[in-house]
Amino acid sequence: MTSKASNIASESASIVERVDSDPPIQRIRVLFVDHTAMLGGGEIALLNLVKHLDYKKFTPVIALFSDGPLKPLLVEAGAEVHLLALDSSVVNTRKDTLGGKTLFRVFDVYRTIRFIRRLARFMREQKIELVHTNSLKADIIGGFAAKIARLPLLWHVRDRIDEDYLPPIVVKVFRKLARRLPDCVIANSAATLQTLSKEKLEHSAAIHSGVDFDSRVSVVHDGTFERSDSGGGIISKSPLIGLVGRISPWKGQHIFLRAAAQVLEKYPGTRFQIIGAALFDEAEYEKFVRDMVVTFKLTDAVEFTGFRNDVPQLISKLDILVHASVVGEPFGQVVIEGMAAAKPVVATRGGGVPEIVIDGETGILVPMGDADGMAAAICRLLADTVAAAELGRRGRERVRDHFTIQSTARKVERLYDDVLSRRAKHKK
Repeated sequence: MTSKASNIASESASIVERVDSDPPIQRIRVLFVDHTAMLGGGEIALLNLVKHLDYKKFTPVIALFSDGPLKPLLVEAGAEVHLLALDSSVVNTRKDTLGGKTLFRVFDVYRTIRFIRRLARFMREQKIELVHTNSLKADIIGGFAAKIARLPLLWHVRDRIDEDYLPPIVVKVFRKLARRLPDCVIANSAATLQTLSKEKLEHSAAIHSGVDFDSRVSVVHDGTFERSDSGGGIISKSPLIGLVGRISPWKGQHIFLRAAAQVLEKYPGTRFQIIGAALFDEAEYEKFVRDMVVTFKLTDAVEFTGFRNDVPQLISKLDILVHASVVGEPFGQVVIEGMAAAKPVVATRGGGVPEIVIDGETGILVPMGDADGMAAAICRLLADTVAAAELGRRGRERVRDHFTIQSTARKVERLYDDVLSRRAKHKK
């Protein structure tokens, strides 16, 4: 989603100052490739990773296929950013609408082939030593370009490659390419990895925290920033409950509102926020959700904030954070954001979320699509504010122990070293 992009500028100057003061050394030029500069979850994860790389050893170079709010944030973080514009019909094609015809249009038409060649030339001109792709489209387009340029390639897969999340043709093609194009695959959760390589997983274990469980594939959870404020605390008399994420059918805003209507019957003073906006072609769903507010007589209780750059600040004002996805989330970045702020979290049990939340200990998990279960979990927290605060405290500890961005960056750097080392041995 949109979230998690604040507090960047305040720390960026220190990074640049540190790099400028270092003695000149030969840093490894890593090219990060993303098809979009919109602030989705994968793009914010990329921003966080770039910000926390070891600049003494690596020089991050960014290639974006379109302009947007991510670009200036990457510049502020000290990265070298290049805009290589790709046709908007390719950039804006939603991954969940890809089929046989659209897949052909996106990946095989003449202009895309020309773009791949242009990107390969760019890699050579920039003296890139390792390519790190960050989105499905970047994996394909940047992957072929890296092969043309004969560069080691790392895919960062942030989407579950399964038919409940993507069209069947995309699943089939992507799984085949995953075995051939990249030198290394990073999955953002064991759930993502299972969908990417089911056959291999029958005889393997999904190991958390980025430990290799074969020479090519790793799970590296995305991380967040450690908060200095205590957060949490006793829920107020007019509690504020928020859902953070792009307004999209699979993000479950409609489930959240059905649950909100039930919560209001028991706790009339409760308020709700839907933080985020519709992206791509989802305006019709946003209208449906807004109409639900009227239908369920929630107008005075529900606020739509729209797109916001200050999501961490908005999360800090919540009493409860809700995650409502109706399809398994690849990871659940907003869940760790809420837990990092010591907020009690109610989240749906699917995808990578159970790797983050220990049900009943660091949050509450409910079935996907279950508005009744979600409402019951929220009411449970409102009824016992002391237990809710303790849940938030333990959630924050779990994030500090397992999901910091500093840890994520170190794990990724070790994979860079491994890929480059294996490539160097292969050349001998």
